[in-house]
Parts: sequence; structure tokens; C-alpha cells
Amino acid sequence: MIPVNEPLLGERELEYVTECVRTGWVSSAGRFIEEFEQKWASYCDRRHGIAVSNGTVALQVAAACVGLKPGDEVIMPTFTIISCALAAIYNGAVPVLVDSDPRTWCMDVNQIEAKITRRTRAIMPVHIYGHPVDMDPILELAEKHGLEIIEDAAEVHGAEYLSGRCTTSPRWRTCGSFGTLSCFSFYANKLITTGEGGMVLTDDAALAEKARSLRNLCFQAERRFHHEELGFNFRLTNLQAALGVAQLERIEEIVSRKRRMGDEYNRRLTGVAALQLPIEEPWARDVYWMYGVVLSEPSGMNATAFGQKLKRRGIETRPFFLGLHEQPIFHRRGLFLQERYPIAERIARQGLYLPSGLALTIEQISEVCDAVREELT
Repeated sequence: MIPVNEPLLGERELEYVTECVRTGWVSSAGRFIEEFEQKWASYCDRRHGIAVSNGTVALQVAAACVGLKPGDEVIMPTFTIISCALAAIYNGAVPVLVDSDPRTWCMDVNQIEAKITRRTRAIMPVHIYGHPVDMDPILELAEKHGLEIIEDAAEVHGAEYLSGRCTTSPRWRTCGSFGTLSCFSFYANKLITTGEGGMVLTDDAALAEKARSLRNLCFQAERRFHHEELGFNFRLTNLQAALGVAQLERIEEIVSRKRRMGDEYNRRLTGVAALQLPIEEPWARDVYWMYGVVLSEPSGMNATAFGQKLKRRGIETRPFFLGLHEQPIFHRRGLFLQERYPIAERIARQGLYLPSGLALTIEQISEVCDAVREELT
């Protein structure tokens, strides 16, 4: 079976993890924690990094940092992982949804302003499957309406966005450098992995300090077991950070490898009429975190049926996200009832992603593409 993802770990990762075991620094303190935070923040052109236990809680901490109150609204795409909605709900806020852009599958930025009300407090753009959201319109809306931006950059390690392209001084910016706070996941299928793990980035020193306190049960610096606020145990371990530091040493190689893999898939699958392939807008540098395809309805198959065909040929796939507005748990809570988002609904039913892990070889990509072509032509 060709797996949908397999991480690519090497000798440096083993060396650093072994150091943690040898020295006894295996919990949530040690040199690799601070090094990972500093180097990842610097790579993303941010001042402060706060490592946490996973990407889901990174969003939760970021939402807590902006001081959401019950009834506040956070605008986000419906086509995303449930973690985004949980970050709002766990902080007493209400997720407000917009549909997807049919080309990039990211949130349709043209739908955001119509969803802004007097209760709107933040916008949560989510970069999807390695392709950036069109951030400039979101930055303009946030400034116009006095809103916070919580950037979900979990899927775009190393991706770039051409900001200010309508001005005389456009510049490429790394995803994760936008907004009030940005959030990353370092799950096993990400370009940089710590097995589990996440990080909150910000340029605001006060927000960084708040995030550090929240992740560590809001212990007081001068009186450890005296609590003025409620926090969480969301700490990352030094063992995990060691993995991240080792991979950061070769981040450019990792990003280049992912882009080459995406190019190889594009080259081999271009011309298959039944498929919509990932695109790369002129203002984006995609890292093809997951290589997604959307089946056309005339193919006579949805993603589930097509995935089963590929599975029988020894190829693992994953379905696209199911929109937040279609999640039964939210319906039971009275959320998103009767809401429809046709683009997200279509790609959820017709989309899946192919094997995309860093350990994937050109020979495996060739085998996958041959199977896709044979099943669709």
C-alpha cells in the first residue's frame, strides 16, 4: 500500500532526540523548546513563538488571547477542519461561515464583508492544502472594521503570498506572518513534524506572554501555585521540539521537495478531463501539503467511490474536509441550520487527496498517476 503520508526523518532527528533522552530533558523544558520557538518565529518573520501541544490548541490559545466574549463572532471558512470552530466555541464565541473559492478551495474573501456585524470580533483565514488565502483583502477588512486576524497556517509551512500586489511595492511574505496571531500544526503529516505539536506566533509581546501563561496553567512567575486566571496544560515536550529543530535545519530542502512533488503530479495528471487539479495563483507559492483533486460529475463517481477503486490498487487516499455547516454535532447545538455553501459541499463530495508524504518517491507518484488515469479513462 502506498500510504497517503509518510514522514521523512533522518539522522539529525535521531541525534537530537537521543540527546534529550541522554540528558533527561524529556518533558516541557530544555534547550530545544526555546530554539524551536525562536527559529520558527524567525523563519515566519515573527517576533515571538509559543510552542504548544498541537495545532488545535494553538488556535484555542490564539482565540483566548484576543479576549473573545460570549456572543462574539469569528468569521471563518466552512471548508476546514473542525478545530477552527472549536477555537471559537471553547472561548464562548460563535463561528460565522463563508464558502470556498472554487479555484483555490480557500475561503472566498469576497463573501467576508457581508458577514460582518457589530458582534464580529475576528477573522480566521485558513490556508488550504498548501495554497495561501488571498490575504490582502482580509487585511483591509480587518483594518476597516477594527477586527483581529487569527491566521491558521497549519497546512502551509513555507508557502508564500505576494502582499501589496496592487501597490508600487509588492513583496513576498511567508504564510504565518499575517495578522494578530498565527497558528501552526506540526502533526506527523506536516512539512515540519514533531509527531504532535503546534505553535502560536505573534509580533505582540503582551499577547506572547499571555499565550505562554495560558499554555502553562497560568502559573504566576513569583507564586507558582497561585492562580489569577484559568489556563491549560498545552505544553510541548523537549523531545518533540528536538524533532522540529532538526527539520528546520533543512526547511528549504523540504519545501523544494514538496513543490517538486506537486509539479510531478501536475505534469502526469494534466489532461485528465475528469479531474480538477490544484492551481497556483500568480500571487501564491503553493507547497502542495496534500495533493488534492476534485472529480467532475460526468466521471460518474464521487470521491468515496474513487478512493475505494484506488485502495483496491494499493493506493491510500483521504477525503476532503466536510464543511462545518454539515457537521451533525453543530446541528445538534443549533448551529448552521439551513445554511448552504455549494462550493464547499461539492468539493467535499468530489474531492480527495492522493499520497503526499515527504517520503513519497517519483516511482510511487508514477504508480499513483498511472492508476488514476486508468480508472478515469
